[in-house]
Order: sequence, then structure tokens, then C-alpha cells
Amino acid sequence: MRRRRVAHGERGSTLAEFAMVVTASMTLLAGTVEFGRCLYTYHLISNVARLATRYAIVRGSSCTNADCPATSDSIQTYVRGLTQELNTSSVAVTTTWSTSTACAGSPYTGPGCLVSVQVTYPFTFVAIPMMPSFTMPITSTSKMIISQ
Repeated sequence: MRRRRVAHGERGSTLAEFAMVVTASMTLLAGTVEFGRCLYTYHLISNVARLATRYAIVRGSSCTNADCPATSDSIQTYVRGLTQELNTSSVAVTTTWSTSTACAGSPYTGPGCLVSVQVTYPFTFVAIPMMPSFTMPITSTSKMIISQ
């Protein structure tokens, strides 16, 4: 087996090329991981918004359970209980009930009324080398009609 002779001006070029390739590969890998975290957080927030809306529609003014009817505070507590792997103090929950004439009373939590729950979370990208970290708000809204 013959060894390849390296020209005098090319000494150390393998190390420089390796450093460039490793840097690009690690940046790509870190970006992929961060994008996966962002998708997971979006999925979690949208699922929590649906679950919170369901929580509200089964706890309307006709509900006879001890925790009825659902209030903005009880829905926010429920959402924060479902988002333990996130920074729960950063999770913002906005609950609104329809104000149409068919939904008389205040709050409008009777059967047939519309409830909307919006959940917002500020997701921060942090692990991408040579890129500044930035925050992207993730928001999901779910609307359903109160069943009882």
C-alpha cells in the first residue's frame, strides 16, 4: 500500500475542512432538534386548547357537579395542570363565552352557547449555534358549543 504524498502547501487542510464540516453538521443537527421542540410545543398547546374547551362545555350552567359551572380561573388552572413540562407561568389562557341573545344570562354558560379558549405560549429557540435566540409566540384557539 502506497502512501499519498501531501504537498507542502496542503498540510493541515484536512483539519480545517473537518472543522468546517463538523460546524455545519452540528448547526444543522441543533436546528433540527429545536424545530422538533417547537413542533412538540405547538402540538401540546393546540391539544391543551381543545381539552380546555371540552372542560368548559361539559361544565356549563346546567351541570350538577361540584366544580360547575366552569369559570375563566378554573379553566386556567386546568390548562396549567396540563402543561407541566412548559413554564406554566408563561402560559396565557383567554376564555370567552358568546354574548348572543340566545345565550341569556351572565356569564353565558348555558347549553347551546359558544365557548372559546385561546392558549398562548412564548417558545424560545435557544440551542442553535451562531444564531441569536429568539422567541416565537405559539397560539391555538378552540371553540365549541356548551352541551350542559
